[in-house]
Amino acid sequence: MALDLFEFFTNYPTKNKLIGDDYIFVEYKCPIDIDQFKLWSDTPFFSYVISGRKDWTAVDKTYKLKAGEALFFRKGLYNTKQYFEEQYCTLVFFMTEDFIRRFIANNESIINNKSPEFEDTQVFVVDVTESLKALILSIFSYLNQPDKIPRNLVEMKFNELLINIVMNSSHKDLVSFFNSLKQVEKTNINEIMSKNFHFDLKLEEYARLCGRSLSTFKRDFQNYFKETPGKWLNNKRLEYAKSLLENNDFNINDICFESGFKNTSHFNSSFKEKYNYPPNQYRKLHYGK
Repeated sequence: MALDLFEFFTNYPTKNKLIGDDYIFVEYKCPIDIDQFKLWSDTPFFSYVISGRKDWTAVDKTYKLKAGEALFFRKGLYNTKQYFEEQYCTLVFFMTEDFIRRFIANNESIINNKSPEFEDTQVFVVDVTESLKALILSIFSYLNQPDKIPRNLVEMKFNELLINIVMNSSHKDLVSFFNSLKQVEKTNINEIMSKNFHFDLKLEEYARLCGRSLSTFKRDFQNYFKETPGKWLNNKRLEYAKSLLENNDFNINDICFESGFKNTSHFNSSFKEKYNYPPNQYRKLHYGK
């Protein structure tokens, strides 16, 4: 099961956290004994690493993040891998798409609307300049103050963070993503589902990723795919599992969970129903493995 990152940090028991209506800022020290796990978030976020390193794998690429570096993540699902030589400590800034839309509307004069057409990128590498680093650490200093920080001050700092990012010419792709949100109030359901079908999420969680209530998600899904989410997910996961059988590095258990199935018995019976043979036998017949 993938960890709901936004919900996790909302409830994370630490004093080093600031929460507003459309944002969260938190310092997180990941336990050093955690190696790998899957994460998902229905809210975009920015992560700056103080210490340690971690690999983030999106749909088609792995990003290696270490101390002093930062990434901006669109909402979606990720695999992570942590290294054990040093505790991983990061500052995480969550900001909703509505927050980003307001920022764009209030700062159009400084945003280059002629930025390249948005390409379907899941993760953006952030150029951590000295000014950006100083700004991040100034926000971090708020966490250690004994008095409650006014929300409007924190929101102002979040806006300042985004201004610093968009003013840097190396962030044209990220600016294009920000601009793309102006025209899209509802997330593309095909884009989200086609990228993330192999994660073991509940329908309610897929609905959140798609920015919809469960009932609206089911209706829009049926209108677009012409079948129910459950049936579509099962077929997509089986097709993906069939493609993984060609790789001899994966055993059947690996393929089962990588494809989004909860247990091997359900996976085996579903695979046999669709392809006439259980996975092991199918692999031997078609790939000689």
